Amino acid sequence: MHWTYAKAGVDITKETGMIKALSAELRRKKDLKGFAGLFEVPFDTDHLLAISTDGVGTKILIAARLNKWDTIGIDCIAMNVNDLYCVGATPLAFVDYLAVQKPDERIAAEIGKGLEEGAKVADIYIVSGETAILPDLVNGLDLSGTCVGYVRKDRVIRGEDIEVGDLVLGLKSSGVHSNGLTLARKVIEGAGLDYSEPFPPDPARSIGEELLTPTRIYTGVLELLNHCEVHGLAHITGSGLLKLRRITDLGFEISDPLEPQEIFVFLQELGNIAPEELYKTFNMGMGFAVVIPRSEEREARRITGGQIVGEVVEEGRGITVGEVKVA
Repeated sequence: MHWTYAKAGVDITKETGMIKALSAELRRKKDLKGFAGLFEVPFDTDHLLAISTDGVGTKILIAARLNKWDTIGIDCIAMNVNDLYCVGATPLAFVDYLAVQKPDERIAAEIGKGLEEGAKVADIYIVSGETAILPDLVNGLDLSGTCVGYVRKDRVIRGEDIEVGDLVLGLKSSGVHSNGLTLARKVIEGAGLDYSEPFPPDPARSIGEELLTPTRIYTGVLELLNHCEVHGLAHITGSGLLKLRRITDLGFEISDPLEPQEIFVFLQELGNIAPEELYKTFNMGMGFAVVIPRSEEREARRITGGQIVGEVVEEGRGITVGEVKVA
């Protein structure tokens, strides 16, 4: 079977239609196109507040299978603060939402450890939260959160300055992160494997432990913004490189991609996944992309440790990775 994200149950096209239908009914709204929302506050004319919200997704099901809960809090923090970085904002405060089928103090404590670690790495404070016991609605538990940050009005990154010839700086991911796990799970379970089995490329770890590797928090982006001219920022999450469409209508030619981690090769071979499907579902080794002018290449690479993976091309050329046509 040739596995795709849609066959696994996540149809990105239908999701896009759902979002359009939802936003069409919203009248009291600001720009919904970016990675995070921006809004003014009456007491500060120089800054904007930025806000993002996200959850851990079906990575929670793998945590449940292994009964290992101490890392998903990191994912919850990461998914939110990384989106704030995309508009140039500095994260400040976070609130979490934990919905459970039944209360379990041990699991809650383990989740708290991950949230604390994520907040420490991102240098933010968890200022509040909410728990809900919903036995008729929730099967297991769900974890999500919302993060607020700030950015000077004259330093907001919207992608408007991106131009043909700009370079794409790729920042390495830590693995699958917290996206595409529906497809990953279907591939693994469809092959009759258990998450507790050894991960073939690294038998010292289980398949589940590999998938639970926490999402990287890209704190280095803030230092980059303080020292370099940056034209665009993209958090590569669900829908993979299609996330680049959020920052510009221009095309992207990824000629020297970061090498994907072994987990992606494992999933591709196990699920017979087409290359274009991989890049439309997973981060494939690049969890964050930065668009910079060519003059900033050396300094940007020094600050982030990233790699130049490609460049911006004319509108209409889509998104390509080598010979693979992604969009």
